[in-house]
Amino acid sequence: MMAADGIRNDNRLGGLGPAMMVAGLIVGLGCLGATLGIDGVSGSAIFWKSYLFAFMAACGICLGALFFVMLQHITKAGWSVTVRRPAEAMAANLQWLWILFVPILVLVWSGHGTILFEWCDTDYMRADHVLAGKMSYLNATFWSIRAIVYLASWALLAAFYRRQSLAQDRDGDVRRTLTMQWWAPIGVIVYAITQTFASIDWIMAIQPKWFSTMFGVYWFTVCCTGFYSSIILLLVFLRATGRGGSVFTQEHFHDLGKLLFAFGVVFWAYIGYSQYMLIWYANIPIETAWFIPRQLGAWTYVSWLLIAGHFALPFVMLVTRWTKRWRGSLAMIASWMVLMFLVDIYWLVMPSVPEAALEHATSWDQLATQAAQGTLPLGWNPSVLNLTALLGMLGLVVAGTFLYLGRAALAPTHDPRLPEALAFENF
Repeated sequence: MMAADGIRNDNRLGGLGPAMMVAGLIVGLGCLGATLGIDGVSGSAIFWKSYLFAFMAACGICLGALFFVMLQHITKAGWSVTVRRPAEAMAANLQWLWILFVPILVLVWSGHGTILFEWCDTDYMRADHVLAGKMSYLNATFWSIRAIVYLASWALLAAFYRRQSLAQDRDGDVRRTLTMQWWAPIGVIVYAITQTFASIDWIMAIQPKWFSTMFGVYWFTVCCTGFYSSIILLLVFLRATGRGGSVFTQEHFHDLGKLLFAFGVVFWAYIGYSQYMLIWYANIPIETAWFIPRQLGAWTYVSWLLIAGHFALPFVMLVTRWTKRWRGSLAMIASWMVLMFLVDIYWLVMPSVPEAALEHATSWDQLATQAAQGTLPLGWNPSVLNLTALLGMLGLVVAGTFLYLGRAALAPTHDPRLPEALAFENF
């Protein structure tokens, strides 16, 4: 095909792929090894909270990539054909990411699951009439079965779309495009259900009494923030190293910037505000208990950072088209948004407050005073484990992404919509 011939010279990673894969493995395995060496033997709460935080960050980026791939097939998008292959590579990490979840499964089944999840204490659950009604859902057996279903579903979907895409590079069969389009709506439904319940099981269930019907959508916006920020940085890096110059154009960066603005800034703020406003307005103790620790002590500043850094600042920076069309400014904004993505997950996973303290508190001022005096545990315990676990997980995701990217062309060479992607222009 003429389009494929025109992009052949810079459509491969070459030696960059193995080099980046090795670098990612060194960082990933080294940092995870350091995490285990520092506190893995004692198995403290901060170790497991750090591990869960890091896993959710790595998983969130890959889930965002999987959604993006299926979305392009549902909408029969032409503009995104060239940037779809890097997204397929990022999503392909879901084929092995389940290995990193195995330690959490072992923790739950070992009898020490209460370090992360209070619901693992069956006596505690039975003693509370609210939690007793949730025991049919929050128990080790059913929770583990659901986790396996989630991870297997994502792995199968990621593998299916990557294999179909690579097979089309070899045989040029347009029927593969039609097959991927046919399965995309089903895949998105499976994705929506599994992603929602995974966020409930792995994050919301840390505080088992709390619930929010909007939390699954909030987690979806978190995944989109992580993915769109990461793929922008990946494509900028590839362009800077002389790869993909003919397939990743200014127009593609412009559209990815728009998607980051839409999902990672505006939609994130809308869902976050809606969830907070509804809980604040209802003022039901079982619901407000989740926000209380996030508005006390040092967590207050993290909450304000998210409002300013995840919404206000990037909104101003991305609302104009010019920052989205210049790779330098877009890369800086994307780097900031990756940081906000990580802060957001940290804010979701780490805070906690003893239930007894909430039950015996007579006023908000009393809790605020206790937090200021340091007598009210809030889960604010920054540790080097937060960083080493995170770098370990993300290092492995980088290694996996470059492994998959290095095994194929950077852009699908025989996709029937490739000419449309190469000629794409924003108006």
